[in-house]
Amino acid sequence: MEQHSFDKEKGGFLEALTQDWQPIADLRLSDKDANEKKTMNTHLHVLEAYTNLYQVWPDEQLGVQIRNLLGYFENYMVDANNHHLVLFLGEDWQARSNTISYGHDIEASWLLLEAAEVLQDEALIDRTKQLAIKIARAAAEGLNNDGSMSYGYEPSHKQPIAERYWWVQAEAVVGFYNAYQLTGEQQFLNKAIATWNYTQQQIIDPQKGEWFWVEALMEL
Repeated sequence: MEQHSFDKEKGGFLEALTQDWQPIADLRLSDKDANEKKTMNTHLHVLEAYTNLYQVWPDEQLGVQIRNLLGYFENYMVDANNHHLVLFLGEDWQARSNTISYGHDIEASWLLLEAAEVLQDEALIDRTKQLAIKIARAAAEGLNNDGSMSYGYEPSHKQPIAERYWWVQAEAVVGFYNAYQLTGEQQFLNKAIATWNYTQQQIIDPQKGEWFWVEALMEL
């Protein structure tokens, strides 16, 4: 990761390379993704992995990279105007997407704080707490009356991306409960409970176990 994928000049991790670590023309994970060199999702999951690694191997350079990753989110990947995440970015960290992913928003709200906490830097923790709360409030825009969370919103079409994916519901339960722990606001606890109730009713398969992938609803 550090030797081949880390951008030593501009920071961050490149989205994809060839099998022998050379530049590649198509960096997309799937057809729905933008073909950009840096993505929020990759950085979020690198941060998640590094955070867990640091708990068993508190290496100094690893800690530096966790701090750097948190900085990328604070400076480039959380929109300062609306506190939604920027999903795709250019090599120089220019925003290349305005699509909103409520699931990634609420997921990031608790993963960013978890990363700050392992570094045991109180100033960083306090700053990340405030950012996490702002992201959680923004993510709540994606909640529906039945407690579910829609995948996202496409500004160019001025309409929601209405599918209710299983992982979005799971992240909403964790993320809103985390926001409740941080703020003590009952509304966040209510949101977590409502999403969990929806998940039990519509996403968990009571006959065969496991969770259904998605529930697509035409109307909110």
